[in-house]
Amino acid sequence: MAESFFLLAATFIPLLLAPVAYFVGKKSGAGTVTWFSFGVLAVSTGLLALPALALQGGMSAYVESYQWSQFGNFGLRLDGLSLPFAMIIYILCTVLAIYSKPYMIHKIMEDMPGASRHENPGHGGQVTLTADQQSYVNHHMGLYFALYLAFSMGMFGTVLATNVIEFYVFFELMLVPSFFLVAFYGYGARRRIALMFFFWTHVGAVVLLLSLLTMGFFAGGFDFDTIRANAHLIPQEWLALIIFGLVAGLGVKLAAFLLHIWLPYAHAEAPTPVSALLSPAMIGIGAYGLLRLWLELLTGSYEQYSLYINMWGLATIIYGGAMALMQDDIKKVLAYSSISQMGYILFGLGSESVLGITGATMLYVTHGLGKAVLFMMAGSIILQTGTRSMSKLGGLAGKMPYTAVIAMIGALTIMGVPPTSGFMAEWTMFNGVLQTAANDGDWFRSAMFGFGIMGTILTSAYILWMIKRIFFGKIPEEMAHVKEASPYVTATMAAFAALSLIIGVYPDLFLAPVSDYVQGMFADYPGVLPIPEGSGLIEPAEGSSVGLEEGLSVGAEAGGNH
Repeated sequence: MAESFFLLAATFIPLLLAPVAYFVGKKSGAGTVTWFSFGVLAVSTGLLALPALALQGGMSAYVESYQWSQFGNFGLRLDGLSLPFAMIIYILCTVLAIYSKPYMIHKIMEDMPGASRHENPGHGGQVTLTADQQSYVNHHMGLYFALYLAFSMGMFGTVLATNVIEFYVFFELMLVPSFFLVAFYGYGARRRIALMFFFWTHVGAVVLLLSLLTMGFFAGGFDFDTIRANAHLIPQEWLALIIFGLVAGLGVKLAAFLLHIWLPYAHAEAPTPVSALLSPAMIGIGAYGLLRLWLELLTGSYEQYSLYINMWGLATIIYGGAMALMQDDIKKVLAYSSISQMGYILFGLGSESVLGITGATMLYVTHGLGKAVLFMMAGSIILQTGTRSMSKLGGLAGKMPYTAVIAMIGALTIMGVPPTSGFMAEWTMFNGVLQTAANDGDWFRSAMFGFGIMGTILTSAYILWMIKRIFFGKIPEEMAHVKEASPYVTATMAAFAALSLIIGVYPDLFLAPVSDYVQGMFADYPGVLPIPEGSGLIEPAEGSSVGLEEGLSVGAEAGGNH
């Protein structure tokens, strides 16, 4: 039994307090439950920060492990690979809890039985509610935050899991509350869309589970370190099927090309704070699964299939970008943009280069921040104007200057323009793709690199076209009354924009531990190109290979002093 339990507490505090959030909201109202939920997530983020600081200090991995009957060990592991995913998930969840207050009050009142349009506080006006109406709002705010906390826990636990059964349990735990959040608080045909979202992602998860069980069966255990140590025992004829199941199951979560059908509907019609978690945080966990379950546990099979992943990524980049360029609905632009951005991550994961894989991992961070800002911008526009159609907007920069400036920082992040975090992530990823093409003298990979670079032009086109149509040009007469959204909205957007700029200026916050870890993953595989000399990235310290079997456990080995 581990003596320290920072990660255990950080993981389960939101789940245990989710029912409390419901009763706090029901009894005390929206303001109290908002700050209660924010406090719960802030405490969990603080508990995560303690072992994260230890990693920055040179520790290779921080692990908490508990015996878990016949399944092996229930463990929570923070290392160079899980660090960026875990930190971004909880930072997004914590800040978006505050953003949720004005947006969800607006949405709940819009859906309230018997509510008329003039009762909607979308333009910042004060509305007097009857006792029954207030009770209705309080009930749904409590329910929203209870589901929100459970959703946060599911995402966080997935990226810290050290056992394939545990990974699957958390993977499904983030699906259930997100399904109810879309079904209860979405737009349009929300129940039908929530069911589509559930069936697509659940089928993908079941396919994934079959691969995970097969891996564990042949390896003689379900713990990650057991599977990695015994991967050579998996018969070759089964290995291809396992990899196919992993890639297909996680590809659905990633919404990669051909497996993306559910995403434009779910992300466009979800309530905006949930869209800002589904798109930046949840779907990227599919990329984490590929890194952890395939590239790390079954490393020897990576080179055989990497080119196909590279090609799949390019197709996803182009398809998502082209579809985004044709949309009029702001949230659909951003939904298809998310598909395209997942394509960049797949493009890097198929690079056969430590630089490319490191850049792909960093793209999760930059996409999380940039896309969160843009979805929050969309929510702010919906709150203040009552529409998401860009053809009905224009000239809002004069009415909403803070929103326009912050949204532009988010746009630059997605486009990969310095000094935002997007530049370093894309530069590192494309550098890795080009490194492999040049090293192998491979004309096909060189052509793929060229098309990938052209994909960034497509990204810039739909992002700048969206910004232009919303914030510039002549303002419609009916928008003359529009003003800035509440500080709950603008301040939280500004926080993510500021973090993007900070990471853009000081990328080693995440880049150094990620590059060190990925370098260690492929230390024994010369076919995967290492970080070249003079790249500017921090090289791994002497003897700092960080394979799973070397992870530092909290408890007897480490004395729990972290």
